[in-house]
Amino acid sequence: MLEASSISERRACALVGLSRDSWRHPPQRAQHDLAMSQRIVELAHERRRFGYRRIGDLLRAAGTKINDKRVYRLYKLADLSVRKRRGRQRLKLERVPLHECRSVNEVWSMDFVSDSLASGRRIKCLTVTDDFSHECVDLAVDHGIGGQYVVRVLDQVARFRGYPQAVRTDQGPEFTSRAFMAWAQAKGVRHILNQPGKPTQNAYIESFNGKFRDECLNEHWFQSLKQARDEIARWRTDYNEVRPHSSCGRMPPAKFAAQHRKTAGGAVPAPQQNQE
Repeated sequence: MLEASSISERRACALVGLSRDSWRHPPQRAQHDLAMSQRIVELAHERRRFGYRRIGDLLRAAGTKINDKRVYRLYKLADLSVRKRRGRQRLKLERVPLHECRSVNEVWSMDFVSDSLASGRRIKCLTVTDDFSHECVDLAVDHGIGGQYVVRVLDQVARFRGYPQAVRTDQGPEFTSRAFMAWAQAKGVRHILNQPGKPTQNAYIESFNGKFRDECLNEHWFQSLKQARDEIARWRTDYNEVRPHSSCGRMPPAKFAAQHRKTAGGAVPAPQQNQE
């Protein structure tokens, strides 16, 4: 209006209902908003599968006082969003409800995830999680993992955590081998086997494997077995001690497990071994 006519600034502002102070001093984003927005963008690029809620959890864990509404506003202003996965057609199977665990070491779930090095050689990852705390109990990586290898990994973990009351697996050859079955009987560990073709019976480990693929395997191109082990070990530490988990009250699984142990008065005792 000022450029196209000869009316005064006061008259033009009155006609459009704008204060003269607002016209002379356009709004600018506060400096603290700019710094916070930059940090949110950095976290969103570091953790591509995180939405604004988990980014807010990370900010608060680092000591920043910020609520989800402000995180969401800055997140949208930065034009950030998590890419939606394209749905796949799945078989309609009868859902079997999982047993609700009430303590650490009550049930461990195990499975395998495969990947390959830059040379094309395959590697195998044994994932072991606690169904109650959602901790990654162990994540072993090697070119080949058989029944004896699985037993050695579980015995090594048990030195620090104790043995679980039960383990849940699929019917893969590693978990139905004589070595594994003998180990479960000797340690008094109940073995829960899924029905063939029904991965939903082990939904906890399937959910973990999905995060493991998205946030670790798909983000790295491993040149050697050593590099794969180092990067996967780093991701496991981050998953247990830094990454907030929605099922753990939006706190890291290790912190959730520590609070439970403190409330329960100590770690869960290991089951009695079979002496026969």
